[in-house]
Amino acid sequence: MTHSSPQQELRDAARHTDRRRFLTVTGAAAALAFSVGLPAAGTASAREMEARQIGEDPFTLGVASGDPLPGSVLLWTRLAPRPFEPDSGLPNARVEVRWELAHDERFTRVVRRGTAYAHPEFHHSVHVEVGGLAPDRVLYYRFRAGRWTSPAGRTRTAPPAGARKRELSLAAVSCQAYHDGYFTAYKHLAQEDVDVVFHLGDYLYEYAVTATGGARDYTDRTLPALFNRETETLEDYRLRYALYKSDPDLRAAHAAHPFVVTWDDHETENNYAGDIPENDVPPEEFLIRRAAAYRAYWENQPLRAPQRPTGPDMRLYRRLNFGRLAQFDVLDTRQYRSDQAYGDGWQTPGPESEDPKRTLTGATQERWLIDGWRRSHATWNVVPQQVTFAQRRDLPTDAFKLSMDSWDGYPASRDRILKGARSAGVDNLMVLTGDVHVSYAFDLKQDFDDPASRTVGTEIVTTSITSGKDGSEKPSNYNNLTRANPHLKFYNGRRGYAVVTLQERRARADFRTVSAVTTPGAPVTTAGSYVTEAGDPGLKPA
Repeated sequence: MTHSSPQQELRDAARHTDRRRFLTVTGAAAALAFSVGLPAAGTASAREMEARQIGEDPFTLGVASGDPLPGSVLLWTRLAPRPFEPDSGLPNARVEVRWELAHDERFTRVVRRGTAYAHPEFHHSVHVEVGGLAPDRVLYYRFRAGRWTSPAGRTRTAPPAGARKRELSLAAVSCQAYHDGYFTAYKHLAQEDVDVVFHLGDYLYEYAVTATGGARDYTDRTLPALFNRETETLEDYRLRYALYKSDPDLRAAHAAHPFVVTWDDHETENNYAGDIPENDVPPEEFLIRRAAAYRAYWENQPLRAPQRPTGPDMRLYRRLNFGRLAQFDVLDTRQYRSDQAYGDGWQTPGPESEDPKRTLTGATQERWLIDGWRRSHATWNVVPQQVTFAQRRDLPTDAFKLSMDSWDGYPASRDRILKGARSAGVDNLMVLTGDVHVSYAFDLKQDFDDPASRTVGTEIVTTSITSGKDGSEKPSNYNNLTRANPHLKFYNGRRGYAVVTLQERRARADFRTVSAVTTPGAPVTTAGSYVTEAGDPGLKPA
């Protein structure tokens, strides 16, 4: 029996769908279904398998929770007795899974319990939305399937809408290329006392992973050859999530804290923009790939039902509130953006990049963000998103270039956002960012070309978990970047994460870094700490 290549599967699926219908959601969903042999709507149609027939531990990928609300939590797991096999070691049958939610780690005070089905159409993933809970509570959860019990996870509900919460601690993470090193930062994050983790994109990378795990340089195991290719099909993306979630440090962080996730580009393909791929392939072929990537993302993340994709479309931007202390407007700057100007990369800005019609968010998401600010009663309005928001010149001369993939490539879009914040009366704007594999702390300026202009907010950029390998404290462009951008208050090139503590009168950012990721077990240190006062935007050393 011969198997077609991933590229051939995509082309066959594209030909199966009428080109005029393809660019609709239903057309792409049908093409995806054709390419993977699944019901187009993802309906649960399979027979039932008795859970007691599962002969190996099905909870190899751990547990997770996400998007905490005042009276509700979202719990996740995926059954995968053999996670590195395409079917995960389970037949094409649904499996009943029991879940429990308790006040204590020993589950002596159970708050809720119930059952859910793990459906093969969703790769035996389970998303359980538990409602009717008391707000602002720490809770513990676990799953059972047959005789198997999952590890326990810890989660929480958000405070009530009008609550005067005194403090909220969050972590920001991004960019975890498996092949660039060990997830040591997650081991340390699992021990942090934070309320929630924001993952700002590049949860996985589409690039091939060698038998030795790339820079991990394994000597005690050999990864299957199926990982040593770029992800293109639904099977590819599903297997890649299994590889990433097999990492014990990532599983520990998920079990310790609820996550709020958003994607960037590598969950699908490097630097794609809307329906435009990085490489020159037909749009129908790329959108089938995007549909596969989005479906696998939802299957493997602790996301609620409104985020479930249809074909190549997935509503990922959403709003979370933690009492009157903080409103979080989680953005998607990848799915709706205009194509990068001047062929992407670092370029001299000009009429193409500065075209006022260009958008990074799309008009609908932009209106949603600004309208949400107008209704906000929060002290801190925080925007977790993907790419660098502040201006970032590469040289302290008039010959500077800007990154066309960041907000610098869409300055009119950025200006509309900042004007919207001003018109909405947002006093304490904070942007959380990933993508660039370094830690930055920026003041956001009303006019980035005038250092003396008003400071209107702050941006905390978290470094990568592993991407870029070990990095260095002062990257080679450190002097140029700090001289060219006086609003840049901190710059560090090691791996790690950021912890942000929000209080009624001030916010503090601590940049945690590890000395190495190409070898396991590195200690964590705090490379820098900065504060900003409520009502007085601008960062100062703590």
